[in-house]
Amino acid sequence: MLKQPRSTQRYAPIERDDETPLTRRIVELASAFGRYGYRRITALLRHEGWRVNHKRVERIWKREGLKVPKKQPKRSRLWLNDGACVRLRPERKDHVWSYDFVHDRTADGRSIRLLVVLDEYTRECLAIDVARRLTSDDVL
Repeated sequence: MLKQPRSTQRYAPIERDDETPLTRRIVELASAFGRYGYRRITALLRHEGWRVNHKRVERIWKREGLKVPKKQPKRSRLWLNDGACVRLRPERKDHVWSYDFVHDRTADGRSIRLLVVLDEYTRECLAIDVARRLTSDDVL
C-alpha cells in the first residue's frame, strides 16, 4: 500500500560493544579540547588507536549534543604608545569628561545628531549640541 520494502519497517539498529566507551572518550576529548570539532576529535581517536569513521564520530557528536563554542571576540582597548591606559577613573568634579553622539530622526524623517558631554564623576550633562550635521570643528 505504501510501496515501502518490509526490511525498512523491520530494521532494528545493532549497537556495537565499543559504543559506550567510545562515546565516553569523545565527551572527554571534547571537554578537554573545547575548540576542537568532530573531525579533529576523530584524528585524536585514530592517533590513540581507535578504528573509527568520521561519520560515526559525527553521529555520536550530534547525539550527545556537543558543539564547538563560538570564538570570543578580543576586547578592544585604548592604548598609548608607552603602554599606559587612556581611561582615567574620575576622582572629583570636572576631572574626567566623556562625550557621545546620539542619532535620531524627526517626524518628517530627517536625521538629527546630538553631541552630549558628561562629567564622569557627577554624571551631570555639561552640554548638548544639536545639529543636522556635526563636523570635527563642532566637536572641538
